[in-house]
Amino acid sequence: MSACNFTIPFTKSATEILEKAKKTVESQGGTFEGDTTKGNFDVSIFGNTIKGSYTVNGAELNIDIIDKPFLVPCNMIESYLSSQLN
Repeated sequence: MSACNFTIPFTKSATEILEKAKKTVESQGGTFEGDTTKGNFDVSIFGNTIKGSYTVNGAELNIDIIDKPFLVPCNMIESYLSSQLN
């Protein structure tokens, strides 16, 4: 069962969005693996790990957060990712 699940619509190509996502995650010392259809990522924020996976469905990025710090709400993760990718 995932800790969070949300969808981020995008207007750029899937390749552009995922390159931006990879750059953002790796700039925080995380790992990002996958292609333009699916993949996974993890990143450590203030010593706490956020792990997730993604799938691309048309012009939507579907994200499942599998593990996150208890005190970090899902809407905060969604808002941050939306602002970084669009």
